[in-house]
Amino acid sequence: MECLLKWLRYLSLSCFFLSSSLLGQQYTIKFATLAPEGSTWMNVMKEYDQAVRKESNGRLGFKTYPGGVQGDEKDILRKIKLGQLHSAGVTGNGLTTIAPKARILDSPFLFKSYEEVDKVYETFDDEFHRAFEDNGYVNLGWAEVGFIYIFTNTPVKIPADLKSVKMWMWEGDPIAEVAFKAQGINPIPLTITDVLTSLQTKLIDGVYTSPLGAIALQWFSRVKYMLNAPLADAAGAVVISKKKFDELPSDLQEILKRNGKKYMHKLTQLSRVDNAKALETLKNNGITIVDPPSHDVLALYDEIGRKARRLLVGKLFSEDLLNRVEQTVSDFRANHNKNPK
Repeated sequence: MECLLKWLRYLSLSCFFLSSSLLGQQYTIKFATLAPEGSTWMNVMKEYDQAVRKESNGRLGFKTYPGGVQGDEKDILRKIKLGQLHSAGVTGNGLTTIAPKARILDSPFLFKSYEEVDKVYETFDDEFHRAFEDNGYVNLGWAEVGFIYIFTNTPVKIPADLKSVKMWMWEGDPIAEVAFKAQGINPIPLTITDVLTSLQTKLIDGVYTSPLGAIALQWFSRVKYMLNAPLADAAGAVVISKKKFDELPSDLQEILKRNGKKYMHKLTQLSRVDNAKALETLKNNGITIVDPPSHDVLALYDEIGRKARRLLVGKLFSEDLLNRVEQTVSDFRANHNKNPK
């Protein structure tokens, strides 16, 4: 009888530890991104995952799919809709689907400094987060790509120079479409995965990306010049489907959002540093930086930006939102110029 009781106690304890082990991670978030393994993006995502696992005592964690193994951003978002994935690191192309009004952050020639960028994010953060939720997603944290520049194989100084360039456009991206339309250019739409091959075959000879992106995607090896007038500051975010987020207990939701904000802020700051270093790497690898020749030419680019942004009213965002964002930038710029650091 005593042996039987010992065996029953052993069996009970074994079942308890087995069930605890199996139930350790109760919730898995399947996350996909175009960012390659080993990149700053993925390194910070791993830190984010580790923090979430630690604070949740292993109940919650990410399963990551880096490097575009789940397809382009459109493919990833389609899989999220089907429930095959739950979360993604998206850039502007994905934001068009998730929260169109947030694409105002990518507006052509809107920003001239990261301080201006930060001011707009700070001012409109709640409004943009509501836009995500209205479309079935939760923004876990902004993950800025950085300032975007035009790279070409012939020097571009003034807007008219772009008319002789076979310019690429990310397929389905309305921001790029109007940015080039405002300059009288008809770009060639391609998915991002087709760009390098198209540069090699000379189907295109102009692209736009961040300095870091030019290196990570190896596009820099097929271009010669960079126009030193930022086309835009590219937004990005880590998002999760609201359906998956709502399945999580409230304590895990809080852990996920708080750490998302923390680590995506870290990623943004690191990306800015990495882009500055990447710019030096581009110069050392033979990329010629072309400065606009005068303030009058810079004013031309500003006017192109204003025209392009108006073309997006009613398509991505309202005129009211555009006016408020532009006024915020204008006010900040005026105050900054009055009180330079």
